[in-house]
Parts: sequence; structure tokens; C-alpha cells
Amino acid sequence: METPKALFSYRKHWAHRFGTAPFLPMSRAEMEMLGWDACDVILVTGDAYVDHPSFGMAIIGRLLEAQGFRVGIIAQPDWTSAEAFKVLGKPTLYFGVTGGNMDSMVNRYTSDRRLRSNDSYTPNGEGGKRPDRAAIVYSHRCREAYGDVPIVLGGIEGSLRRIAHYDYWSDKVRRSILIDAKADILLYGNAERAVVEVTHRIAKGKDIQTFDDVRGVVLVKDRVPDGWTEVSAEDMDTAEDGARPTPPNTVLRLPAYNQVAGDPESYARASRVLHRESNPGNARPLVQRHGTREVWLTPPPIPLETDEMDGVYDLTYARAPHPAYGDAKIPAWDMIRFSVTIMRGCFGGCSFCSITEHEGRIIQSRSEESILKEIEVVRDKTEGFTGIISDIGGPTANMYRMACKDKETEAVCRRPSCVYPDICKNLNTSHDSLIQLYRKARELPGIKKIMVASGVRYDLAIKSPTYVKELVKHHVGGYLKIAPEHTEDGPLSKMMKPGIGSYDRFKQLFDQAAREAKKEYYLIPYFIAAHPGTSDEDMMNLAIWLKKNNYRADQVQTFLPSPMSLSAAMYYSGANPLRPVRRGQSERVNAIKGLRQRRLHKAFLRYHDPENWPMLRDALKRMGRADLIGPSKNHLIPSWQPAGTGLKHGNSASGSPSGKPRDTGAAPAAQKFTTKGVWARPKAKPKAKGA
Repeated sequence: METPKALFSYRKHWAHRFGTAPFLPMSRAEMEMLGWDACDVILVTGDAYVDHPSFGMAIIGRLLEAQGFRVGIIAQPDWTSAEAFKVLGKPTLYFGVTGGNMDSMVNRYTSDRRLRSNDSYTPNGEGGKRPDRAAIVYSHRCREAYGDVPIVLGGIEGSLRRIAHYDYWSDKVRRSILIDAKADILLYGNAERAVVEVTHRIAKGKDIQTFDDVRGVVLVKDRVPDGWTEVSAEDMDTAEDGARPTPPNTVLRLPAYNQVAGDPESYARASRVLHRESNPGNARPLVQRHGTREVWLTPPPIPLETDEMDGVYDLTYARAPHPAYGDAKIPAWDMIRFSVTIMRGCFGGCSFCSITEHEGRIIQSRSEESILKEIEVVRDKTEGFTGIISDIGGPTANMYRMACKDKETEAVCRRPSCVYPDICKNLNTSHDSLIQLYRKARELPGIKKIMVASGVRYDLAIKSPTYVKELVKHHVGGYLKIAPEHTEDGPLSKMMKPGIGSYDRFKQLFDQAAREAKKEYYLIPYFIAAHPGTSDEDMMNLAIWLKKNNYRADQVQTFLPSPMSLSAAMYYSGANPLRPVRRGQSERVNAIKGLRQRRLHKAFLRYHDPENWPMLRDALKRMGRADLIGPSKNHLIPSWQPAGTGLKHGNSASGSPSGKPRDTGAAPAAQKFTTKGVWARPKAKPKAKGA
């Protein structure tokens, strides 16, 4: 892997003489107080501006400020005209545009395509403060405001839509967001290296079209440049491909937009190749034709070194919402203000998740010193701190400092996951560094408790019983969330998740540690309904497992095909991109698309809800499993129906005359994307936990 230029080694831009702003300005008045006549970069975001390293715009803004640039923020602007995009005047370099910390469509709509009423990234949780496809809309308004100013797209919305992608909300394949937004360049993944390099080059007057040597960027070209050799994506699907040296100036051609939009199998092939080309050590440039233009993707960015991660998180954040919000509560800020991020990335590779696609599978960890320093800053400077750190983690709780043992092997590996189907023999799974960090953090004066709220990767945790004991004794507060996602091999193989046996082993270690610590702690397992590859029988078996283990899912998670994920490719194409995709020979995957079946799968997760019993009775009878209907505790659901219940989705208490649930066509009630448990103690009435 090439050695990149150090993140903080650039010569600072001339405007560094203005120093550090208490908050990046959101108004002309603030700019004047800082002595600025203009901003060099104006960042436009769909989130409220919270100056904290858990918010992407704060990281990018403070990083560019540290490079000497004057950075302003336009947060959640009125997108109905260009006026709100002129509030800070014309930037000297560019507009940086993002939909926010979440994809705007995921943020605004449920998995049933219903509009959400709230937005955690908005003051007082108010909904409707960002448009659909916010990055596209904001880019158009920036262009209307100042037509000659370059537009740089970034954030997760741009990252996950960088090529032609299936869009669940419109139920079609959309073009690369770079084309639809009419922006000049897109930065994908962890963009610190790219944004620093791109900004310095723009400041020097360089042509953005020449930035195709910068990693982690997407450009639109008229044609493939001279001197490049094209290789069809259909030829790059062998197990040993990663070990073969690739000639210089080789670009992989993905199936074109019009091809993937009209041929689902071609879409699955493009998805497979994109994910196989995600290792910074051996990834090659990709190109995809959109009409007469070429969307050009450079290889993924080189991960940050520990000292660079420390530098990013040690920047001069105000660690608070901008004063313009007054006393308004921003739910996302309230959730994370006492938490500390210790690492980035995830090598789990779960097919439904966007973390690996965005942050990469190579773990980027901060140093102990930097983390402990931030805990002290939280303790000393965050209003309302009571001595409890609410979370110390990241995308997962327990991948801190884990890495491949062999750098040469890592550089040529094309596995989408380091832990599926089994934990790779080359993966260092030691939890020693994390245990040591926990112990040092607990010893800091003024710290009463360090909580772990990030999801624990339990198949890794069982490799270290000492870690499980440490976790339970010191870092759990009543319950711990983990995500087996399912119990059956069919859906688990499509999710790239371990078998339920790993969960059972972790639960044994967890319960034993709780008994030894004389604590009454519980696990909250998360499950997904209606994931591709899931049959009605799979959901029935999951429901049986839930009842046997005294779990009652309160708020359930129904599969949502996030842009560019492998699971979305399965959902759209009906083919499995985890295996070679060849014309007529691809492994087929059953995608649960019908509203009735999606409701049924969700109903199995909530087998205990009387509103679902009529639907489940009808389904169980059709499946030949009427033996699960009856009065005893060993039956899944009762044969009787409480008065006034069972009317949901048009079902009567006795079922419909046809023997099938009546479907009114109305959308179901909104559900939050969490699953909470209800546990029954032996010989005691079931008691709610974590509700």
C-alpha cells in the first residue's frame, strides 16, 4: 500500500493568520467579528450544526480550519430558493455539500416508505427540515446562488450513491449522485485525506478534472484517458484475482447505467465488483458509463494512522451546538455528548450495513492518550456531566486495535468480511488493548462509570472471556445490545452473520459473568425481518426461538435496502452478489417485496401482540403448522382473540372469509428501528427491561 502524505504536513493557507473561530460562522455578523471578508469554503449540511467530532461537518470544517482555510456553515437551509445559500456570501474556493450524518432518505422515511415525524439531527427533533435527496437539492441551489463556484459532494449520502444504485424509495436504479447533483467532484468514504488535498489544489488554481490521482474521489469524464487499459468487470471474478499483479493504468469497467437499470443481474455483478474493489491495498480505479459520460472512481482512501486520528479528534471543537439554537434540544447531540469515539471502520462486512462501504474494513484506532484526554475534556467542559461516559466505542464496541497479522496478505485480500463465514486465521482478535483502555479510563478522577453502548461483536468477544467479564462487571448498565439478526442459516448466510451458536456461547459467558458480579443484567438481541433470503418458515422458527427464550420484541426492525449495499443488490436483482454472478448461473435469492409478506415477517417478530394473531393463525395454517396454535405456554399463539383486538391491517378477530389476511392497502403504523426485549425470570411474571 502506498504511503500517503501526512494529513497535517501541508503548508497552511494564508488565511491561517485569522486563528481559530469559537464556532465556525453561520452568519455574516460572525464572519465580521472574525475579521473575514469571505469564506474560503462554505459547508452546506442537512443537519443542525453541532461542533463536535461525532458530526461529519464539524470534523471537516475544523480540519480545513487547521489547514488555514476560512470555513463557514450553512445548516439546514430553506431549500425552496437560492437566497438561503447566499447568507455567507460567495466562497473563494468551493461549496462543500452533504445531506448530513445520515442518508436523507433513510433519515426521512421508514422501511415502509412512510414519512417520519421527527429528525434527531434537528433542533427539538422537528421533522421536515431537509428535502428528499438533500445533497442533490442543496447542490442545485448552490449552483443557482453562484454558478461559477465549484461544488464538492461528500458525506454518507454521496458515498453510498457514488455509482448507479438501486433506490428503494423510487423503486428504480438511479444514476450516480454526482451526475444528478451536477457537482464537480465527489469525495467518498472517510474523506479527511481527500478533502485536504483537494482543497489545497483548488486554492492553487488547479483544474478539478486533473484530480484523478487523488484517492477516494469520483469525477465525470468525457472518455477514458489515453494510456489506460480497460478490463471488463465480467473478467474480474476469480478467487485468485487479488493475488495477480495488475498492470499500471488499468481501469475496471462496470456495467453501464442503462444496463444495470434494465438488467438486474448486471446490477448484481456491478455490486459484487465494487465491493471486491474496496481494499485500499489492491483496489483499482472503476469506470461506469452514464449515457455519453464516464463516472470515474479512484481507489479507496488510505486509512488514517493513529497520530492522524488523534490529530483529527484533538482539533478545537466547541463540543456544543451553535449558540444560534438557543435552548433548543437536538436529540442526536443529547445522545452523544457524553460519549467518546475510539475507532472507525468495521471488518464485519454485514451485507445490509453501510459502515464497511463508507468507513472501510481496516480499523483506524486512536491512541490511549488521545482518548483519555477527550474523556477529561468531557468531564471538565461538557455542561450537565454527572461522571458517566455514556459510550466508549465506535461502529462496534470491540474492534479497537484489531488488525490483520500479515500486512502483505491484507494488501491483496478481497474477502468482504474478516469474520464470515469464520474468523480469519490472519486476524488478530486480542482484546488486551481495549481492556487496558477501559481500566485506565475508569481510573480517571471524576469518572464514576464508563458505559459501553456501541454494539458488541459477540463472535469476537467469545474469543476473550476476560473481556466479557470486564465488560459485564464494569461497563454494562442493566442490559447490553447485540445483533444476531436471525437464528436461521438461510438469512444469516445472506447477511454474512455468524450462526446462532456464537450468540448462545456469548450468552453463557455473559450470564456467568453477571452471576459472578452479582448483577442482574440482560442481553437485548436485535433481529431483522424480511431480509432477502428469508422464508416464512425462517421467521416462524425465529418466533419460536424468541418465545422459547422469553423474548418479546417491542419495536422491530424491518429490512431497508440502503443504497449500494449488497443486501440491496439482492433485493433488487434476486441474485446473490456474495457469489460469482454469471448469466443464467447466478445463485438466486428470494427477495421479500410484497407488503403483505413484509407485514407477516414483522408480525412473527411480534408474535406476542394480539393485533398480529389473526394474520399469524392464517399463515400457520397455510404452512401446515396449526400445531403452534393453542392455549398452552408451549404454543406460539393462542386460538382465542381478546375483544377489540386483531383489527390491524384489516384482519378480523376470526380471520377473513378467504382464510387469508385482508389487506386494505393502507400503510402500517410507523415502527422505530430498534428491538427491545422483555424477559421472564423463572417462576415470576415477565418484567420489562430497557423500555
